[in-house]
Amino acid sequence: METATLTRSGKAREPGRNAVAARMRGLPWPLLALAALSIATLIGFLVYPTYPNYDSYYSLLWGREVLHGTLPSFDAYRAPTEHPLAIVFGALVSLLGDTGDRVMVFATLASFVVLAAGLYRLARASFGTVVGLVAAGLACTRFDFPFLAARAYVDIPYLAFVIWAAALEAEQRRRGRPVLLLLAAAGLMRPEAWLLAGLYFLWIAVPASWPQRLRYALLAVIGPVTWAVVDLIVTGDPKFSLTHTSGLAEELGRTKGLSQVPSATYNFLVNLDKLPVFAAGMLGIALAIVLAPRRVRMPLVMLVIGVGTFFLVGLAGLSVIDRYLLVPSLMVMVFAAVSLAGWSMLRAGSRVRRVWAVAAVLLVGYGVAFTLTHVKFSVFDQELRFRGDSHQSLRFLLAQPAVQRARRCGPVLTPNHKLIPDVRWLLKAGVNDVVARSDPAQRARIGRGVAIVPVDRLSLLRQGFTVGTETPADTADAVPPPGFQRLATARYYSAYVRC
Repeated sequence: METATLTRSGKAREPGRNAVAARMRGLPWPLLALAALSIATLIGFLVYPTYPNYDSYYSLLWGREVLHGTLPSFDAYRAPTEHPLAIVFGALVSLLGDTGDRVMVFATLASFVVLAAGLYRLARASFGTVVGLVAAGLACTRFDFPFLAARAYVDIPYLAFVIWAAALEAEQRRRGRPVLLLLAAAGLMRPEAWLLAGLYFLWIAVPASWPQRLRYALLAVIGPVTWAVVDLIVTGDPKFSLTHTSGLAEELGRTKGLSQVPSATYNFLVNLDKLPVFAAGMLGIALAIVLAPRRVRMPLVMLVIGVGTFFLVGLAGLSVIDRYLLVPSLMVMVFAAVSLAGWSMLRAGSRVRRVWAVAAVLLVGYGVAFTLTHVKFSVFDQELRFRGDSHQSLRFLLAQPAVQRARRCGPVLTPNHKLIPDVRWLLKAGVNDVVARSDPAQRARIGRGVAIVPVDRLSLLRQGFTVGTETPADTADAVPPPGFQRLATARYYSAYVRC
């Protein structure tokens, strides 16, 4: 028979209360959270039919070119940097035909779920289950990350590989081969992982035997060697990606002097994490060092390496954009989770633990209320719907029989580089079949053909103009060309022709 217990004040506590609390603690909260995130992600995929971004569409195009037995068009006008693993995946999903782009989005959204699970594992291994759940929750509520996933950015699977590598190492020091394999996969998607693989090799090589060191070294260089070999085969220059990226960054105005990198680091991290989370993260670093000095190592090392890599990117003259700080921003979330849930690392029943937990609950409640009353969710809804609706509008326009017949008059013309991969994918067109009116090398070919012109405000702002080149010529490229006649219209675009 269950009996009542006494509290410190001498009052009787109901016997069922302890049983309820025990049952709540016994629930598999991490698995329930993972299931909820998976269901929400699937619903989002179905409700918002988005499509890949610029870089990912090029991975699909290059993958399709490989399947057709031709070399990928890495040197196309303002083409992005190639990512070998993304091209392999693009080749696989392009076998599915027109639905390949949506499959790529689904795979990236699934990678986001895997990323959240990896962040949980990393934070749990370092600071406990509650901190892990909070860290994963923060990642899911930083809208930049789900939005990147909804557009099939390569950053999301890259982050999943890196974070899981860090989680495995946090759970078992000098784990070796599994971590190097994950970093090798990441290194085939983003070159920043090369530095991580190199540093990790130095870390595990110290106690290893010479045969082990050789095997580890071979795994560590998979990324840079494969990248260089692909560039050499396709372009004849093993350093093509590096030189092409730096040149494109300068052309698009994405380079910054070394003196500007510190301020860019702060601004980008605040933009990705938002100021309250960033501030909580800075506090969480101090709390973690005091509460768990030995377990703080992995998140802190990842934060330092990530920021250091960003400085090196700026020093090398490459594109300085906030996406290069995604790994450090995730580590800031882990430390912010320490600020919110670090009470779980204290002795049960202590006053500090209770006060900290109550304060954290109140702070989270305030954060939720502030978000619900200040964040314009309609903006996110508008952005996601535009990504899907505009693509369908472009598909409808290009499928018109009149547009198909008019392609005999010349190439398909876009205002600038932004619509080229979308149009090429939908038309199954080659690199010379779709050209940008802003491309100086194509001046002799833009007098005839089919011109695609954005006619909606959103499509005009996002795809009609090139940021950083707001000139009369840039504006002229976004309107119907002289001598062209309107041929067909859709909600977001019109087609004009001249033969």
